[in-house]
Amino acid sequence: MPSTPEASENESESRRLARILRDATAGTEESAERASARLAQRAEEAGLVDVLYATTDSPLGTLLVAVSRRGVVRVAYPEEEEVLQGLADTVSPRILHSTRATQDVRRQLEEYFAGQRHTFDVQVDLSVVQGFTRKVLRATTRIPFGSVLTYTQVAGRAGNARASRAAGNALHANPIPIVVPCHRVVRSGGGLGGYGGTIARKVALLRLEGALA
Repeated sequence: MPSTPEASENESESRRLARILRDATAGTEESAERASARLAQRAEEAGLVDVLYATTDSPLGTLLVAVSRRGVVRVAYPEEEEVLQGLADTVSPRILHSTRATQDVRRQLEEYFAGQRHTFDVQVDLSVVQGFTRKVLRATTRIPFGSVLTYTQVAGRAGNARASRAAGNALHANPIPIVVPCHRVVRSGGGLGGYGGTIARKVALLRLEGALA
């Protein structure tokens, strides 16, 4: 069967990507790093990858940051296991390391921890959660820097004030902590409540924002 123009174009692109990949595994470490970056960029431009990730240092440990075509899809603390496998299962197995694609959110995280940023100017991708959980996380993104709400208040903003326990479960499983600031949700009466990234980190974040003495 004769090949179509689209098939020929895809084959040509695959050959170029294969050549870049060969370059990335040869030569000095520095040249391999540059070639790897070119591979990630070419694959992204060719639509051959759906999730790109990199790591960034923070006062709370090394964070893994992943972005999809829709926005930031994952921020993971260092002790979290099988993060990439989870992304492969829930978003797409077409995952690639890329410092270029993640540089914006990593820069904003650095500015946040340095006290230079109060809001994140990035799109978030909550496609891995559904229903009430997504509504809770959407409501949470609108809590201002330095402020806190209770689980009941967040549940109410998500459409069901009586579902505070469900709101707590949704926040505990938040796939994009810090950017989606679930640390700003506390118990009624002043208790901190839980946090998927450990209570010590929740305290550190609230202190950074001036919401906790």
